[in-house]
Amino acid sequence: MASAPSGVDLLKHPTTLVPLASLVLLIATWAHHEHPIVLVLIALGVGGSVLAAVHHAEVVAHKVGEPFGSLVLAVAVTAIEVGLIVMLMAGGGDGASTYARDTVFAALMITLNGIAGLSLLIGAWRHHLVSFNAAGTGSALSTVVALASVCLVLPGFTVSAAGLEYSGSQLAFAAIASLVLYGSFLFTQTVQHRDFFVPVGPGADDESVHAPAPSTSAAWTSLGLLVVSLVAVVGLAKLLSPTIESGVDALGFPYAVVGVVIALLVLAPESIAAVRNARGDRVQISLNLAYGSAMASIGLTIPTIALATVWLDGPLVLGLEPMQITLLVITVVVSTLTVVQGRAKALQGLVHLVLLATFVFFSVSP
Repeated sequence: MASAPSGVDLLKHPTTLVPLASLVLLIATWAHHEHPIVLVLIALGVGGSVLAAVHHAEVVAHKVGEPFGSLVLAVAVTAIEVGLIVMLMAGGGDGASTYARDTVFAALMITLNGIAGLSLLIGAWRHHLVSFNAAGTGSALSTVVALASVCLVLPGFTVSAAGLEYSGSQLAFAAIASLVLYGSFLFTQTVQHRDFFVPVGPGADDESVHAPAPSTSAAWTSLGLLVVSLVAVVGLAKLLSPTIESGVDALGFPYAVVGVVIALLVLAPESIAAVRNARGDRVQISLNLAYGSAMASIGLTIPTIALATVWLDGPLVLGLEPMQITLLVITVVVSTLTVVQGRAKALQGLVHLVLLATFVFFSVSP
């Protein structure tokens, strides 16, 4: 578990210097960032800010405890995703209408199969068998499935609007339903049944978890630096997006690959944090991060995008293609079989990672 540096040392700590330096880099290169050396510096700034965000999120998490800790990081990472999607959609382009769908669906596949699968594989490989609360994790998974169905599956079956789009009233309903589902789950997770989302098994007694919590001032400082880190990540990623799009186009890949790259980028902090917890036999926290991020990715992104359509021009395509729906259904079935047991072997983690690899491969070669 991360510990916060104190006093004057905080000003010299890399996790303080890197996000501040990245923010300065963002301001300095906002207007001119085409030179290859500048792009390399921007990429380094994104990577450093991601690692700093993980550190500061863990400091805050240690202060507030679970499940609030994983919730802080999930919401923070989703803020990156929403900001990126809105900025990329505002920039226009051929793929602007599908940015939200492609990025949110990629986030779903990465969280449900990538983060969860890697956590289960590493945790079970290291500890032979990992345990988690099936009731809490199952309720999180069911909420994710409901959100994905309302926001990503149904638009392809409605008849009020053409293609894979929602009409204005349908989009408003989906946005409200998303907020209701997400808010209800947060109440369940943090108030009504908080004990269903805390670590179980040997990892629950890990000494690093019960180490002295950081001071209130250190926690507030880390919260501020977490915000700075996230601003740096979203801003610098925006500067990198034309390069990502050009690279995807030069390789002849479908435009949906841009959404995959963006999702991989913004979910890096949660992936690192989930793996760290899995190594410490705290897979419950890893799954909180995975499913919490998947839930926030839809439950917060879709309402924000729906509101943004008031001033954004062009169509908003949310409905999944047949192959994407097939992958989602397979993922839901496999995830259900994984969660219902309340414990998992390394094989189950590997199955999820193979599904992620399948998603990535067929995104590149549909």
